Amino acid sequence: MNGLLISAIHKSSGKTTVTVGIAAALNRRGIAVQTFKKGPDYIDPMWLSRAAGRPCRNLDFYTMSADEIGAAFTTHAQDADVSIVEGNKGLFDGVDVEGSDSNAALVELLGVPVVLVVDTRGMTRGIAPLITGYEAFAENFRIAGVILNQVGGPRHESKLCAALERYTDMPVLGAIGRYPEMSISERHLGLTPVNESREADDKVSVIADIIEQHVDLENLGVAACDTRPAAASNVQRLDAVFNLTDVRIAVARDRAFGFYYPDDLDAFAAAGAELMPFDATRDARLPDADGLFIGGGFPEVHAAALAANTALRHDIRDALAAGMPAYAECGGLMYLSQALEWQGARHQMVGFLPGTSVIHDRPVGRGYVKLRETDHMPWPSQAGDAVTGSIVKAHEFHYAALEGLPADMNFAFDVKRGHGIDGDHDGIVQNNTLATFAHQRQVGDSRWVARFVAHVRAHAVRPPMRRAGFGRF
Repeated sequence: MNGLLISAIHKSSGKTTVTVGIAAALNRRGIAVQTFKKGPDYIDPMWLSRAAGRPCRNLDFYTMSADEIGAAFTTHAQDADVSIVEGNKGLFDGVDVEGSDSNAALVELLGVPVVLVVDTRGMTRGIAPLITGYEAFAENFRIAGVILNQVGGPRHESKLCAALERYTDMPVLGAIGRYPEMSISERHLGLTPVNESREADDKVSVIADIIEQHVDLENLGVAACDTRPAAASNVQRLDAVFNLTDVRIAVARDRAFGFYYPDDLDAFAAAGAELMPFDATRDARLPDADGLFIGGGFPEVHAAALAANTALRHDIRDALAAGMPAYAECGGLMYLSQALEWQGARHQMVGFLPGTSVIHDRPVGRGYVKLRETDHMPWPSQAGDAVTGSIVKAHEFHYAALEGLPADMNFAFDVKRGHGIDGDHDGIVQNNTLATFAHQRQVGDSRWVARFVAHVRAHAVRPPMRRAGFGRF
C-alpha cells in the first residue's frame, strides 16, 4: 500500500489546491488515487473526489477511534495505487498540546510519509531553519520532501533551493509560482463546493496542468512507496446488512444541498434503505419515498430558487405534517423553517418548522460539538446503544441562527459543547421530524443512519415490504 499525507506549515498555504492538482494529475496517468481528508469537512473532499474520480473519505480523531481510522484507511486504500491524505491546518497544529489530534499523530497512526507545502511569500534563507525545526519535531515519521508554493519567480526559487541544499537534506519536490488561475473561489464557509461550480472540471484540469509542470510526480510517487502497513484494526463492522431494500428515503442532492459523507450514504444501503435523490430547486414533487433526508449546504445562496419552487415546498410541508419521518442537518433545517433572511432579502421556505433562519456576518456555531440525548429523541436505539443520556460527538459550522422559536419546543439534544440552536439545545423534534444544526457521522457509537432508517421503517405510511427488492452492497 502506497500513501502520503500532504500538510503545511500553517493553514491557507495552498495545500488543498496542490492536493487536488496532484490527485488529478495522477488520475490522468491512469493511476488509481484514493483521497482522504483529515477532520470534519465537506467542501475540500468534494474537490478531492472530483479530482480523483472516486469518493474522498474523512478521517477524524474527534468522532473516530484510532482503530476506526486505521480500518477506514486500509479498507478504502486497498484497491488504489496510491492514497493521498490532505491534512488540516499545520502539520503539528491541534487542540491537544501533546498533539494527539494533529496531522502528525495521523501520520504516525497510518505509517505514511509527509509532503510539506510551504507558502514561501516573504521568505528566502529563512526556509532552512524552519524546515530544520520541523524535521527535528517529527521524531516518529519522515518528511519526504517539500513543495514550495507561491514562489515569486526563478530568482526567488533559486534562493530557496540553495538555502535548503546548503543547510538541510530536504528534497524539493516542486516549486509552484503565483498562479491566480489555481485559486478556487471562496465565501463565508470556505471554498465554493463543486456541486455549485459549473466549471469544476475545467478548474481541476487547469490546476492539474500547473502541477504537472511544476511538481516532480515521479519522485512524489517514490516517496509514497515508503509507507508501512497501517496497524491492524480490531474494529468490526457495526452496521446490520439487510438482504432487502425495504424502505426508500428521498435525499436532496443539488446545488443548494450537497454536504453528505460518502460513508454515511453507504450506510443507508447496509441498513436496507434506497436513497432517492431530488433537486429542491427544480423538482415539483418529492420522489415516491417513505422518509426524507436533507443535509447541509448553502440554501442562503440559492434561497430565491428554493422559494420559487412553491410546489415542492408545499409537498414537503404536507408530507411532514402527515407524519413522514425526516432528518435535516443545518442547511436542511434552514430550508424547513418558515423563512430565510440574508443580505437584506427574505425568502419563504418550507414553513414546517417554527422560526426564521437569519444569516449573520460571523459564525454562530463553529467546531466540534458534544450533545446529550433527551427523552424527546424520536429515533429508536440500536442493540448495544444507551438510550436517554447518550453522548453524540458531531460538528457544526453555521452563520445562521433560528430566531422566533416558541418557548415550548421539544429538543432531542442538550448541548454540552458547541452552540446548536440556542446555545443549550439542538435537534428540534416535530411530528416525526428531527432537525439539527449539528452534522453527525456514522461512526463509533453514533450509528445515526441505522437509527434513522429504523425510524423511517417504523413510521412508513405503506408496509415497507411492498417494495422489497435486493439491496445494493
